[in-house]
This record gives sequence, structure tokens and C-alpha cells, in this order.
Amino acid sequence: MAGNLIAKQQARRAGVLLHISSLPSGNFGADAYKFIDFLVDIGASIWQTLPLNMPHDDGSPYQCLSAHAGNPTFIDFNALVALGLLKSEDLANKDTGLQPHGLSPQNIPAEAGYSCVKANIHALAGMAYANYKQQKNSDLKQQFTQFCRKNVSWLSDFACFLLLREKYHHASWQTWPTSFKNKQPAAIKQLKQRNAHAMSVVKFTQFLFFKQWQALKAYANKNNIAMFGDIPIFVAYDSADVWAKPHLFKLDKSKKMQVVAGVPPDYFSVTGQRWGNPHYNWQAMQARGFNWWLARMRTQSEMFDLLRIDHFRGLESAWEIAEHTDTAVEGAWVLAPGDALLKAIKKSFPHLQLIAEDLGVITAEVNNLREKYALPGMKILQFAFGGDNSNPYLPHNIEENSVVYTGTHDNDTTLGWAQQLDAPTKNHVNSVLGDIHTAMPQALIDLALASRANMAIIPMQDILGLDGTHRMNTPGTIDNNWRWQFHWPQLTPDHSNRIKGAIKSSQRNN
Repeated sequence: MAGNLIAKQQARRAGVLLHISSLPSGNFGADAYKFIDFLVDIGASIWQTLPLNMPHDDGSPYQCLSAHAGNPTFIDFNALVALGLLKSEDLANKDTGLQPHGLSPQNIPAEAGYSCVKANIHALAGMAYANYKQQKNSDLKQQFTQFCRKNVSWLSDFACFLLLREKYHHASWQTWPTSFKNKQPAAIKQLKQRNAHAMSVVKFTQFLFFKQWQALKAYANKNNIAMFGDIPIFVAYDSADVWAKPHLFKLDKSKKMQVVAGVPPDYFSVTGQRWGNPHYNWQAMQARGFNWWLARMRTQSEMFDLLRIDHFRGLESAWEIAEHTDTAVEGAWVLAPGDALLKAIKKSFPHLQLIAEDLGVITAEVNNLREKYALPGMKILQFAFGGDNSNPYLPHNIEENSVVYTGTHDNDTTLGWAQQLDAPTKNHVNSVLGDIHTAMPQALIDLALASRANMAIIPMQDILGLDGTHRMNTPGTIDNNWRWQFHWPQLTPDHSNRIKGAIKSSQRNN
């Protein structure tokens, strides 16, 4: 099946952008399999998600606690009943407040955040591990042992990090006692000895996450659906990665950041975006053969058939901002060894299709790097209707080796966008659409699917015709993001038939 998916990479394909958290249940359970069936029915062959890593308490999948560890809120705990790891009554335990189909941050009050959900999930995972220890299921025990052995490069560090983070009430590792902050061997050895059971629960939780994801991916691939992932170029400062290997990042002697990542002012923000991530110590990484990056890509390559590198231009040069500044207006572009890194990645993972998120300030050097490795770039139709006919997002300027979107998770929904257009932009849209009299968002969907781009990805909100109150994220803000979910009654036969017909007429059907 992998060969078939790879062979189709240059064919005309259509897909849908929907994060796991946006499924009705918000996890890898029945709704995820039903969504794959929906993709098959409409003729799509790609399911694109956001990063699946474990986020901080704000829920952003782009600021995570680990470049490897999966988000445990995506685990379908209902499925553990059949394995004998939980009982049905455990899922509605009064102590955890969980209901069988309500195990996601979207189903609790916003002020409770991810902390409440993570605590509940940790309780269930603890029950599951205790029951696992009592079982004689040799296959499951062998699988868990193999998982721990295979992921030894990151799993133990992550478990230690998570235990310490809980011990110190989610405070940054920079504030921990010196012995733990500096990961002193004697202190870590003692931590592992005194918390062996808790360490195992963390590892078992990750085992369940990856076991369920691989089953879901296998079902998707069996039905000719490629899984399309997303990898943030930078990692969070407060993460197991930086704590465990601070020498690979630009930190001072006290392990504090002097410069942080972001982007200068652009169409998303007049003051730029100050992300606050640490920059890589590329010299140290390259001296080690990029082994940290290759380990990260190995995890992702086993999870996905296609992978978007978020902020691809940072592999050529990245915007460095002084840590003490509040905005990203002032900074400097600093070169990165993207050519050498991509060469190493391509050599180690020749069958992984990479996509370059090449939005924002793009130079000839960035384009040359992307083109050298034949990576498709991104084209966003919502950005097409400004400037003149040279705008790279206009349909007639979109080349085949591209992925075209109506909008992404960072954009308004297409209907919300259309409702806020000023008169000149609206006239430009109408002039491009010409004789097309279809209403938004279908008109932009049709435009994307009809384009020359080999891949066309449509956000689920646009398929459902939803307005701006349903957008996933508003860059530069911290409230009310990452919480959107759809519900099956919203997906009417008319919605399905429209997108199915559009995919077929554009010759992108599965």
C-alpha cells in the first residue's frame, strides 16, 4: 500500500484538513474511522492533521512538551475495554468526571483548559497500566517492551520531564532545583528509582497513543488514504527536548534564551509574530550528523505518509529576536544549514513526501532550497486577491508541484473571510471567478480543486459552509483557539454530494 501512496504523489489528489481534536469525539475512536470512510466516499485520498504532539496547557499543537510524545487526549479509552485494560464503569468514574464520549478539552469549560483533561486521562491511564500488569497477555507485553526499546532515545527523558513538571506544578524546567534543572545523573537516577511505577505509566500512555494511531493509519492506507502530518520547525523552550539536550539550542551558560524565534511583520500581524521558541545551535547539530533531527523525523515518518515542514523558510535562514523584546519588529535573519539537513533527511527517509510551508517573507534563496529537493510549496487562495496579476496565489500562477488550499488552520473560514471582504477585494474575487456564480465557500473550493496544483486540501469548515465563528486559530491571540469541533449532523448529504462532485469533476477522485 505504501508503494501505491508514493506512486500517487504526482497525481491530482484532493484531501481534507481536520485535526483529531476537531472530530466529534476528539480522539482516535469510531469517529476517526468514520471520517476515513467519509473521505473514501467523496473521492478524497488525503487526510491532513495538525501536529499530534502533547501540547502545553493552552492546547496549541505548535508549542508542545516533546517533539516525539503524542497527545494522550487523542487516545480512545473506550477501546481499552475490549483489551481488558478498563471497565465501562471506569469511563464514567465519579472521581474523574469522564463520560464515554466526552473525553476531550472541547467538552469542558474553557477556563478548565487542558490541565483538567490531562489529569483525568492520567488517572485512566494509571488504571489501564495497573490492569495491564495483572494480565497474562504476552502479545501486549511484548509490544510494550518493543515500544520502549525502540523509543529509548526520547521516551525515558520525556517520562522524567513529565514527572518533574507535575512535581513542580507545571513550572518551567528553568525554575526547577539545580540538580533537576541540569539533569544531574545522580538526581535523575534517584528520580527513576523512586518513581518507577509513575515512569511506566507515562511510557504506557505513549504506547497506547502510538498503538492506536498506527491502527488508524493502517485503516486509512488500506483505503488508499494518505495521512498528512505537520511538524513545527521549532520546539518549545519548556520541553523535554531542550531540557534533555540544551547544548543543541542557543542558550547561555545559565541555559536561558538570549534570542527567540518568530517572523517579522507580514499579512498576519503588523508587529510580526514573536513565537518565543529557542533557536537551534546548528553548528552543534551538524557536528553530530543532525542525529537529533533524524530521530525526530523517524518518529514522524512512521506516523505519516506526507509531512509539512511548518515555517520551511527557517531552514534557509531564521528571524532571531532579542529575548527581552515584546514584538518581532526588530530582529535579524540568521543563516541555517537547510541544504545539509534536507540532504540527510532525504537520504534517511527517501519515501517520505515533504511539503514546504513557504508562506510569509520568501526569498530567492528559500525558493532555490525548496526547488532543489522538489518540495511542493503552499498556495492559499485567500491570499490571492491582493496586488496585481503576479500574485503567486492567483490560480493562473499556481504550478503543478504545489498544494493549494482555500485557507489553513491560521485563516478565517472561507465564508467568514468572504463576509469581511472590502469592495475592491470583492470585485477582484468576482473578476477571477468570472462566470462562476456559485456562492461562497463552494466557489473558492471549486477554484482550488480546478487549479493545476497536484494536491488540493480543503478545511472541513469550508466543506460544511461554516462562518468565522468556527475558525481554528487566530495568529497572535491566545484565547478561544484550537477548540473547534464539528458534529456529524452538520454534514448533510448535500455537503457530501457537493464536495464529491467537485472532486470528481476536477479529476482528483480517489
